[in-house]
Amino acid sequence: MTTSLQIRHRRLRKNARVRDLVAETTVHRQDLVVPLFVSGQGENQQDILSMPGYFRYTPDALLNRIEGYMDQGLTRFILFAKVEESQKDNTGAGALDPHGLFPQTIARIKSAFPDCVLFTDVALDPYSSFGHDGLVLGQEIVNDATVDVLAKMAVIHAQAGADFVAPSDMMDGRVYGIRCALDEAGYLNTGILAYSAKYASSFYGPFRDALDSAPGFGDKSTYQMDYRNAREAVKETLTDMEEGADMVMIKPALAYLDIIHRIREVTSLPVAAYQVSGEYSMIKAAAQKGWIDEEQAIRETLTAIKRAGADIIISYFAEQALPWLS
Repeated sequence: MTTSLQIRHRRLRKNARVRDLVAETTVHRQDLVVPLFVSGQGENQQDILSMPGYFRYTPDALLNRIEGYMDQGLTRFILFAKVEESQKDNTGAGALDPHGLFPQTIARIKSAFPDCVLFTDVALDPYSSFGHDGLVLGQEIVNDATVDVLAKMAVIHAQAGADFVAPSDMMDGRVYGIRCALDEAGYLNTGILAYSAKYASSFYGPFRDALDSAPGFGDKSTYQMDYRNAREAVKETLTDMEEGADMVMIKPALAYLDIIHRIREVTSLPVAAYQVSGEYSMIKAAAQKGWIDEEQAIRETLTAIKRAGADIIISYFAEQALPWLS
């Protein structure tokens, strides 16, 4: 039987060499940011039960871990802290202690590894006795008073050596407040990675286990975004750009690929996406059951995030992905 087909798309898929030749999206190790968890208590390496294979570290152990990452070419990190219960209150005082766990760890990392790029989490939930990202009055998470504390917290991180502060709280006006505070303190070159479209998501559960930062009442839907909204993400991002953000981020990533694409279309700033703890743990759990191929799932999801428009990917899979990254 003779066929008259002249266009055969499968010619460009016939083997791996050809597929690699015409691949439109490639993930590089330079695209990846490694999340780090530091804790002032416990064993040097502490299991996070809901995140198999991922750990919290004491400061000394964390420095050793970072050295291993650096040796492999992973040089970009975002730091989160699990603080002691005694440091938690409803004022954010623990976040403003320049001698506290977080700023001291920042200083040690940048002293030991000055060539790394270090992002630091700016939010009050690890320090809040209520587990919320802001100060609480009655049942309300108050906005402007929280921004004042966050701005002071950002300056302390900059003093300690942070390259970028990353406000994850979703308070209105916090990017502007932080930018003004940094500039007034002389930290003109400390950047801001804004969590511009952070959704009130069910995929954060394992992360909250890692930092013991689950909300003590209600949820975070009065400040984090409604997952039903997309145009609002554009509005939030444009506001952060006007207020002085140097980079913008979408969180979570996989359920919000459309949002990553929308944001990529409206900004020339670098766009980051966070492949969050729940996304990590789902892949891990399914792989442990033998239901999916773990390596292929990691490759596919990281590529999808970049294909959607992300320049920067924060992922717990960064080290696992290294063998096949460019």
